[in-house]
Amino acid sequence: MVAMTTALRPHAVGEMLATPRFRGYARAAIGVVILVAIVLHAGGEPFARGLASVSIAAVGAALVLAAVSTAAAAWRWRMLAGGLGLTLSWPQAVSGYYRSQFLNTVLPGGVVGDVHRAVAHGRSVNQVGQASRAVVAERSAGQVVQLVLAAVVLVSLGMSAYAPAVGIVALVVAVMCAVGFVAAAASTRVRVAVRRELAALRTAFASGSTVVKVIAASLIVVAGHVATFVVACLAVGVDAPTERLVALALIAVLAASIPLNIGGWGPREGAAAWAFTAGGLGAATGIAASTAFGVLAMIAVTPGAVVVAASALRRRRDSQAVQSRMVAS
Repeated sequence: MVAMTTALRPHAVGEMLATPRFRGYARAAIGVVILVAIVLHAGGEPFARGLASVSIAAVGAALVLAAVSTAAAAWRWRMLAGGLGLTLSWPQAVSGYYRSQFLNTVLPGGVVGDVHRAVAHGRSVNQVGQASRAVVAERSAGQVVQLVLAAVVLVSLGMSAYAPAVGIVALVVAVMCAVGFVAAAASTRVRVAVRRELAALRTAFASGSTVVKVIAASLIVVAGHVATFVVACLAVGVDAPTERLVALALIAVLAASIPLNIGGWGPREGAAAWAFTAGGLGAATGIAASTAFGVLAMIAVTPGAVVVAASALRRRRDSQAVQSRMVAS
């Protein structure tokens, strides 16, 4: 019995480590470690400066920019879901995207909202697998466009000092792809799964017009995030040319997409500190601007909280209605 228990323990630990919940908390823990390291190194003053700089005008601009970005992201999601044969109305796409952004902001890991969005849509159309593929395709397309845009803008502006940041991200992506190819080559099961998912992606991006529209939507999304970061920079009082602010914003926003954060915080502040230092503006200024951006981004997705509350209220009413019918019968 002891031997059996001992043998089962590594298996149980392996299963625990493989659960989505554990991975989410692990990513959040890494974000906390990064954030604590930044606070210990730079102190709390830059964060306090960023918080104090948030104004009503900045909040208003962030809400408008978030509305535009969310609408564009919902458009991208609808196109790719439609390519996979799924129905997704505009109200459902916009409200679902606001909800996912809010959940990504307040829950550990930064991806819980996207998982919920995929499952909720999948259940509504009885195709959770296809709905999950649509969300993965939508987010992946956005990340690729963001990475390429950042590289193009930095090169076109001649800002070679920032090139290593994009290069590091590209290297990480390349390593992840290489690991995926090695895993596929070593396992027949993985090869079959990869072929299946690639076939689904080809279906989602079947037409050239869809690709163009997805790129256009992604550019609007990135532009909205970058503009919000520029608003944060102006609120903090950063004195720099517009093109430099755009370059700095692209790096910070790109770092914010790394799923090793807590509500978006962590890598973003570290990248901003490094980028602002490379640009001669100082790490403290970068942290302050990133802090202001983080606060504005959190406020900008609060409509998602309304969607979450409305969904909870609707579920409660449905549950009460079911209970009432059971009592009546």
